[in-house]
Amino acid sequence: MNSALSSLAEVRQISRDQLESLQLARLQTTLQHVYDHSEPYRAKFELAGVTPNSLQTLADLAKFPFTTKQDLREHYPFGLFSVPMSRVVRVHASSGTTGKPTVVGYTQDDIDHWATCVARSIEAAGGRPGDRVQVAYGYGLFTGGLGAHYGAEKLGCTVIPMSGGQTEKQVQLLQDFESDIIMVTPSYMLNIADEIDRQGIDPARLKLRLGIFGAEPWTGAMREAIEARCHIDATDIYGLSEVMGPGVAQEFVDSKDGPTIWEDHFYPEVIDPETGAVLPDGEAGELVFTSLTKQAFPVIRYRTRDLTQLLPGGECVMRRMAKITGRSDDMLIIRGVNVFPSQVEELILRHPALAPHYQIELSKAGNMDAVALHLEALPGADGKQVAEQVGELKAQIKSLIGISCAMELHPDGGIPRSEGKARRVVDRR
Repeated sequence: MNSALSSLAEVRQISRDQLESLQLARLQTTLQHVYDHSEPYRAKFELAGVTPNSLQTLADLAKFPFTTKQDLREHYPFGLFSVPMSRVVRVHASSGTTGKPTVVGYTQDDIDHWATCVARSIEAAGGRPGDRVQVAYGYGLFTGGLGAHYGAEKLGCTVIPMSGGQTEKQVQLLQDFESDIIMVTPSYMLNIADEIDRQGIDPARLKLRLGIFGAEPWTGAMREAIEARCHIDATDIYGLSEVMGPGVAQEFVDSKDGPTIWEDHFYPEVIDPETGAVLPDGEAGELVFTSLTKQAFPVIRYRTRDLTQLLPGGECVMRRMAKITGRSDDMLIIRGVNVFPSQVEELILRHPALAPHYQIELSKAGNMDAVALHLEALPGADGKQVAEQVGELKAQIKSLIGISCAMELHPDGGIPRSEGKARRVVDRR
C-alpha cells in the first residue's frame, strides 16, 4: 500500500482511469485487511451480508455498512485498531467534549502517508521547501499541530512549532522569525489579526504571505476579511482525526475553488443524511470517507457529518469538495427552522462596521425558542453606522434565514476568544 504519487506534479499528471484503478486496488486491500484483522468490522460486514469479495467495482462500496463516531466510542480506546499495538507508533484522540474521546492510531507507514498528504497540501497552498512555517494549531492529542509539523518538515520547510495560544508571542514570532506561512484555525487567525492591529503593526511589512486554515468551517466572506486584514493568501485545509487529521483535502492557492480531496488515499462519497443513499456528484449531502492506505486504523464509509458536495477536479482529476456549509449533527433547529452558524457568520461579515467575532445564544421563552446574537463593533467604528448595520443584520437574518433574534452589542473583547476552534453556539434550552 505504498504511495504511488509522491509529488504534486505526479498528482497533476494522473488520469481519472489510472486513479480509479488505483482506488479499486487499494480499496480491495483495505477491506480484506479490516476483515482479517478487526473483529468489529468483520461482524459489521457479516451482519450486512458482505465480504471483501463483494466489492468488484467502486460502486459496490455502497453495499458496505457505515462507520460512525458511535462505533469508535463503543470500542474505546483501541478496539477498532487493525494491527497489534506493538505496531502502533502514535495515538491521537479527539477532545471528547460530548463523551468519550475517539481514539486513532498510526503505524510508521501511516505517519509517512500522513506527512506526504500534508506536504502535498502545503505545496498546493503555495508553500515551497525552505519556507518558514509557523504551526499555531495545538500540539498534543489533537491531530492539528503534529500533522502540520510532520508535513511541513517532509516538504523541506523550517517548522516553528508555536502551538496555539499566547497571541502576543504569535505576533512576535511572525515578526522576529519572519514566518512565511501560518497554519491555524481561521477564528484564531482573526485574534492574531486583532493583536497585529493592537500593536500598530503594518501587516504588509510582515514576511507572512500564506495562511493554511482548517479545523472548523469558515465562509468565503471570512477568507476575504482575513486576506484583506493580513495581506496574505488564505486557503482551506480539510481533515478530521477519525480519517487521518489535517491534509485529507486542500485548496490550491491559484484557484481557491474548494479543497481537492487526495483521492489516492481517501475515497469520498456524499450521501443523503436521512436515507444513507449515495448521491451523484454535485448534489449536496453528508460527506463519507473510506481510507485507502491506512493500516492501524482504517475507516470504512465513515460518516463525517460534514455537509458539502463533490465537484469536478480543477487543478487535477481528483475531485474537489465545496465549502462545508455545516454539520448534520450541529444543525440548529429553531422554531422549526434549520439554521447553521455559518449562515449567520456570512451575514455578519457583509457589514464592515461589525467585528467577525460572534456567539449565538439559545434559550427558552416559555415554550418557545429564543435567540440572542452577541456581536462586537470593530474598534473605532462610527457608532451611528454600527447601530444601522446591527439593524440591517437583524432584518437580514429574519428575511434570509427565517428566524427572529435579539441583538446584543458588546465592547471590543466582549465576545469570548478562542485559541482553537471557536465556540459559536451556547445552547441553554
